[in-house]
Amino acid sequence: MFAVLVAAGAIWGIGALMKTPKSVRWTMLSVLYLAVLLMQAVFPTGHPLRDATGGSVAPWLLIGGIGFLVFAYRKGLQWLRSRAEGQADALAEAPAKIGTFSDTELNRYARHIVLREVGGPGQKKLKEAKVLVIGAGGIGSPALLYLAAAGVGTIGVVDDDEVDNSNLQRQVIHQDAGIGMPKVHSAAAAMRAQNPFVEVRPYNRRLIADEAETLVADYDLVLDGTDNFDTRYLVNAACVALGKPLISGALTQWEGQVSVFDPAQDAPCYQCIFPEAPAPGLSPSCAEAGVIGPLPGVIGSIMAMEAVKIIANAGTVLRGEMLIYDGLYGETRKIGLKRRADCPCCGSK
Repeated sequence: MFAVLVAAGAIWGIGALMKTPKSVRWTMLSVLYLAVLLMQAVFPTGHPLRDATGGSVAPWLLIGGIGFLVFAYRKGLQWLRSRAEGQADALAEAPAKIGTFSDTELNRYARHIVLREVGGPGQKKLKEAKVLVIGAGGIGSPALLYLAAAGVGTIGVVDDDEVDNSNLQRQVIHQDAGIGMPKVHSAAAAMRAQNPFVEVRPYNRRLIADEAETLVADYDLVLDGTDNFDTRYLVNAACVALGKPLISGALTQWEGQVSVFDPAQDAPCYQCIFPEAPAPGLSPSCAEAGVIGPLPGVIGSIMAMEAVKIIANAGTVLRGEMLIYDGLYGETRKIGLKRRADCPCCGSK
């Protein structure tokens, strides 16, 4: 067997020195491999040539199987790469069919475009979409970055806070150099740096009742990553009144949850599930209870995923369901949610 391997190495090495094409070298190795299999199959046990080539066909079949898997894997990667490039080229030749995309955008979003569930039409929907994110903190940070990376055309971000050193353990959209800067401007700079093809609208203020509906009305859907119940109920009421989907995320310590509240699609609203705010002390903030750094990244990324699915009309959205993630034990579970007929917010809608 060792002699065969030495012969194979010699064929490849001498071929390389003589600059023989790889296809020819692979053909020669294939002939050698088939010759060895033939010897194992034809010659009886104990024959010198059979012993010299391993004495059994089993190891050669194993080597051949591994080689085939490697070959198939490489060919599969080449096919996926050529498919992505081919679809991007095809879209570049006829951009009017999916909207106005530059060559750079088509290349950037090529991995979306080759997805059957997204494609060119889905990417066009993302480009035309307007998404409002309430809160540029732990949950908002990854959600904003992934929405921008995905090519969501217009992204609004509402927050009245400034970047603090204690935020940087989990609020990954902000940098050390941005300490003291309004979070919406720090976030906007990061999103524009990540994707200059999106429009970012920073609102450096707390959302108030007088303007909530006016602001929400200008967007297709809302992501709520705030950490106070007054704002959560305010955002929910505005979304219900305007028939806008609300993607809500919350977290504490090691656990987070995500749901899509959308009464317009017969799903419950936020107040159906949480009729009233908990008593003081029952729901401590991250500053009081603590939170593990990567957890907001998980929850915010799931929220961004739900937003992309809603916009592109892909897959199954978390309407009427709540996804709960336990980071400490690496567990996820889903629970069903139902509307309440007596909900003061959406019960009559």
